[in-house]
Order: sequence, then C-alpha cells, then structure tokens
Amino acid sequence: MTEQQETRPHAAAKPVRWAADAVATMREGARVRLDYSAQSLWRVDRMIEDIRREDPPYPAVENVLRGFGAYAGEVIVRQTGAEWWSTGGDHWIRTPDGKLWDPVEEARRCFAGQGSLRLLCRDATASA
Repeated sequence: MTEQQETRPHAAAKPVRWAADAVATMREGARVRLDYSAQSLWRVDRMIEDIRREDPPYPAVENVLRGFGAYAGEVIVRQTGAEWWSTGGDHWIRTPDGKLWDPVEEARRCFAGQGSLRLLCRDATASA
C-alpha cells in the first residue's frame, strides 16, 4: 500500500465530522433537516444567503461555512463514490473521473455572493 493510499481514510475524517456537525446543528438549532440529498443543498444555499444578508464578520461564520461546504462534499461523495483528499490543511473531493472539487471554498464563495453548493453538486455529479 502506498503512503497516498494510507492517508485517504484520514483525509475524510475531518470533513465527515464537520458535515455531521452541520447536520446536527441545523436539526437542533434551526429545525432544518439535512438528509445528504442534492435537493437539500437548495436549503443550504438559502441559509448561506440569509447569513450573508445579516452581514456578519467572516470569522463569526467561518466554521458554519466550513460545515456547509463539508456537507455538500459528503452529498457528492455519497452520490458519485468520490473520495476526500487533503493536503496542507485543505480538503477536496476527487470524483471518479479524476476531477477535483473544493466544496469548502465554494461555501465561502456562496457567502461572498458568488457561488452555489447546489450548482457545484450538479456539476460534480454530472461529470462523474
């Protein structure tokens, strides 16, 4: 087994936990059910838009955005058989066609008004 193969399960540990935390927080705090479906990303995009309208400082929402991005990544993983990859503290999704996707960065782009987790998922699942 190569070193790269040995680190793959470890690469998924943090984003899987971040996604699960986002699901639990939304269920308990906002009473929003996230079920790891592509359709649920509509709700996530709307929640990010609502947060953006409140104009909080980025550091106040950084962990929430990371959780939403990881959640979107897990949606892609579950639909396509993709894998989490990690290097230098960044986490990406690698779909079976070899393309790399950055759902955590896409959540940040959504907060800036320039992205969509729903569209990222659509593109990633269509390419896989």
